[in-house]
Amino acid sequence: MTSESSQASPPAKPDEAAIAETLLRLVAERGADKTVCPSEVARALGGPHPDGWGPLMQPVRRAAVRLMKDGRIVILRKGRVVDPDDFRGVYRLSLPR
Repeated sequence: MTSESSQASPPAKPDEAAIAETLLRLVAERGADKTVCPSEVARALGGPHPDGWGPLMQPVRRAAVRLMKDGRIVILRKGRVVDPDDFRGVYRLSLPR
């Protein structure tokens, strides 16, 4: 038996709807005036290993931008709401106030 045949296939990559649903659920569970790290969303979908959640960071960011433009969440950097079309670095996700 080769090592390839004993390996489990990788989990299916979540689609945009699954990412948005997970993001909204985590933000709602955290509650008002609290934030969620985008990596928490990626880990909820991709598991604890970086090979699983790492590739989801950009899709999570794109979902966050769409949801902010829809008025469903806000993206914060250093505690301030950002322009969804122009932000860099570390950011957090929260419910709108």
